[in-house]
Amino acid sequence: MSVAQLKEKPQYSSSQLLKETAVAWLERRGVTLEDIARLVYDVQQKYIRELTLAACRESVERVLEKREVQNAVFTGIALDEMAEQGQLAEPLASMLKSDDGLYGIDEVMALSIVNIYGSIGFTNFGYLDKVKPGIIGVVNDKKNEKVNTFLDDLVAAIAAAASSRLAHRDRDGRLNR
Repeated sequence: MSVAQLKEKPQYSSSQLLKETAVAWLERRGVTLEDIARLVYDVQQKYIRELTLAACRESVERVLEKREVQNAVFTGIALDEMAEQGQLAEPLASMLKSDDGLYGIDEVMALSIVNIYGSIGFTNFGYLDKVKPGIIGVVNDKKNEKVNTFLDDLVAAIAAAASSRLAHRDRDGRLNR
C-alpha cells in the first residue's frame, strides 16, 4: 500500500485494519503468520506442555494487534524496500544494503517489540537473532537478492514477543482459555 493510499484512508486508525496491513506487508516480503508461529512453537514446545501450533499463531496475531508492533513493521519494511529501490542517501543506503553489523538500529527497533511482554522476550530474541532458525534464516540469506536488514529482526522480535506472551499465559494458567 502506498503512502498516498494511506493518506486517502482515514480508517487506518483502526487497529484491526492496521494489523491486517502489517500482515500483508510481511507476506509481501515472504513471511507468513504460519512461519512466525512455527518459530514460536520451536522456542516454547519444551517449556509448555501440550502447546499447539494454533495457540502459537493466535499469540502471533495478538502481538500484531499492538500499535507499537505495527509501527515497527511498517517502518522497518519501508526502510528495507527504500534501500532496495535506491531511494536512500549514502551512507545509510550502503549500510542497509550490506546489513552492516555495526549499524544496530534494526535490533533497536526490534527490541521495542520484544519489550512489550517483559524481559523473557530479550532472551528469546537473543536466541532467535543469533541462531536465525526457520524463516529468519531464509530472509537473512536473501541478502544478495533483497534488503532484509530490518525484516529478519522484526520477525525474530514478533516471535520472541509471542513466545513470551505464551510463557506468561502458561504460568498464569490462562493458556487454554
